[in-house]
Amino acid sequence: MLLAGDIGGTKTRLAIFSSRDELREPVLDMTFPSAQYASLEDLVRAFLAGANVDRTIDRASFGVAGPVLNHQARITNLPWTMDEQQLEKSLNIPSVHLLNDLDAMAHAVPFLDASELHTLNAGQPKSGETLALIAPGTGLGEAFLTWDGDHYQAHPSEGGHVEFGPTNNVEIELLLFLLKRYPHVSYEHLCSGIGLPNIYEYLRDRSPGKEPAEFSKQLAAASNPTPLIVDGAIMQGDDCPLCGDALNLFVSILGAEAGNLALKVMATGGVYIGGGIPPRILPQLASGSFMRAFRSKGRISAILTDIPVHVITNTSLALLGAAYHGFEEGH
Repeated sequence: MLLAGDIGGTKTRLAIFSSRDELREPVLDMTFPSAQYASLEDLVRAFLAGANVDRTIDRASFGVAGPVLNHQARITNLPWTMDEQQLEKSLNIPSVHLLNDLDAMAHAVPFLDASELHTLNAGQPKSGETLALIAPGTGLGEAFLTWDGDHYQAHPSEGGHVEFGPTNNVEIELLLFLLKRYPHVSYEHLCSGIGLPNIYEYLRDRSPGKEPAEFSKQLAAASNPTPLIVDGAIMQGDDCPLCGDALNLFVSILGAEAGNLALKVMATGGVYIGGGIPPRILPQLASGSFMRAFRSKGRISAILTDIPVHVITNTSLALLGAAYHGFEEGH
């Protein structure tokens, strides 16, 4: 029996799986508000207390929203410190593994089927070649997978924190705008849930008076402006034209960074776009600006034309990946 988890600062999803062949049908699957628990141990105990499972848990695999170093991890936006050995002892589970949430997502990528993907570029997929994953959610995650002759191996990355490289005058102005706020401007400051408001505010300041008064009030009252901006853009009305402009710029910058990642790891097997935001903005991603920015790499643009690009529509990717990783470690 495997306990798998997708551990985030806002919510934590836990599930129990009886075998690798039953990953799409967990024995139990529950979601909890993370901040209501003092530690991961307390949350897991609450889950197991209500699980009513008649077999003991043999091992656990947790994808966590933060870096994992020396078998330890801290969750971004939560005062939790996690240690594999301590979790094994306190939860009485023989084997516990922690992995970065993007690393977890990457473990699931090779097992996705066509119904879980929205293709932006069919390309010319090459079997056994490197795969890349870029995932704009609250932050911007990146990972890649390499073929070892038998199966794909996932590799974590903190590539979302590299310096933002503008590609035109508007983006140069955007960079200068953000350098007044941050000593270091990364792609995460733009291509993520925390980044979209930065783009919006730049465009708003660039066009005084363009923001509707009612929308301004809504933004001021919102603890998280990103959903409002996305919804305003998707509605495509006149209520908030700045929202549409902001999302279009977001998509273009994301496309450029996805192309950067593809070149850095030579992801000729395919590029996959995960995270919570892309499934909500499929029409914008498919409009053409993403792929134009993806391919716009000067004299080597032709390489990117043949790389398949897919949006992952399965919202359980991190949990599935943690489960795949758990069963791999168990063999």
